[in-house]
Amino acid sequence: MANDFEAIDFFLGDQLVADPYPYFDALREKCPVVREKHHGVVMVTGYEEALQVWNDVETFSSCNSVTGPFPGFPVPLEGDDVSEQIERYRDQLPLGDQLPTLDPPVHTAHRALLMRLITPKRLKENEQAMWSIAERLLDDYLAPGSGDVISGFAGPFTLYVIADLLGVPEADREEFLNALQRQPDREGASLGSTEGESMAHNPIEFLYGKFSGYIEDRRERPRADVLTSMATATFPDGSTPTVLDVVRVAANLFSAGQETTVRLLSSAVKIIAERPDLQHLLRENRDRIPSFLEEVLRTESPIKGDFRMARVPTQVGGVDVPAGSTVMVVNAAANRDPRQFENPETFDPDRHNARSHIAFGRGVHTCPGAPLARAEARVALELLLDRTTDIGISEREHGPAAARRYSYLPTYILRGLTALHLEFTTAAGQPR
Repeated sequence: MANDFEAIDFFLGDQLVADPYPYFDALREKCPVVREKHHGVVMVTGYEEALQVWNDVETFSSCNSVTGPFPGFPVPLEGDDVSEQIERYRDQLPLGDQLPTLDPPVHTAHRALLMRLITPKRLKENEQAMWSIAERLLDDYLAPGSGDVISGFAGPFTLYVIADLLGVPEADREEFLNALQRQPDREGASLGSTEGESMAHNPIEFLYGKFSGYIEDRRERPRADVLTSMATATFPDGSTPTVLDVVRVAANLFSAGQETTVRLLSSAVKIIAERPDLQHLLRENRDRIPSFLEEVLRTESPIKGDFRMARVPTQVGGVDVPAGSTVMVVNAAANRDPRQFENPETFDPDRHNARSHIAFGRGVHTCPGAPLARAEARVALELLLDRTTDIGISEREHGPAAARRYSYLPTYILRGLTALHLEFTTAAGQPR
């Protein structure tokens, strides 16, 4: 590995925020499984090696899934089996009550509860609502002929869509938008930011408060609505979840799904705005949009990586991993592993195996909102193309093509732009 990469701390500082991919490549070239020297994190950058970790829930705990090396475990981890210590101190870990940090069998029951909230029927109804939500937001966003697509369209769109999915009353949705997207300093509030967990807790506390009220109300006064379905959903064994159990699942779906879908959509729009050839291809062949989105997910995974903790001594890709090790499965690197994807740096909308990417994870923790994210991005792109004849990058905001200036979220987990300013021409006969 090049000396300059050896010296860089991936988890602190911003040197790798804009372009982490050369660093990931250097790690993989050294070894698909390697311990970085700054925090002792075992970095898994190979595709097959990543699948090994994802699919082995007995060996790897998800207790540190969304935090990684910070703030660390409350006590020193000792011995050849740290499972008992994980369970004893799980409640003291940041966001330890969230679905991504749970392990089977608790995770199994809570995920099953989530899947009862987002049934195929509900997803189909939600997709029908997406079109009208997107149309309404685009009326305002497209009117000036330019603007930030993240704050002006993608952010509100994904928030309103998931609010509709979970049955948030229409009268409350503007309050959600103000609380979750219009807060000062919201850009630094992403999970995994090195500034600490305090900024990440305010949105969660807001969601807990709102959904607790909804669920308690519907249990006392049932109605024919989605929130009542949530309030009366049961675990697979027929037992009734506590109000907090339901709230945790709803809040996690709301926050995680909304955040990552914004990043997927903004990455997709950036690519078509930078690549007139691809924009023309999709304008002429809307049926190519789903495959295009899979390649976006492969090349610009909204989640750079996820974390696990080794319960016992093990091997990944033939490399020893001691018990208590923090492991980072680097989706963004595995999705560019040349052993799995030919010419991985090339964006190929016709890539035959693009959908085998692991942007949504694998195994029991595969993102349950993946169908929702795909549908949102497809609907948004179709309507953006319908309502415009040309979409380009604002040179005033981002500089000329040869010297673009983009700002990315300052976090080691999420990958995404903080803003994407576009210039566009609306289609004839479309509202302005």
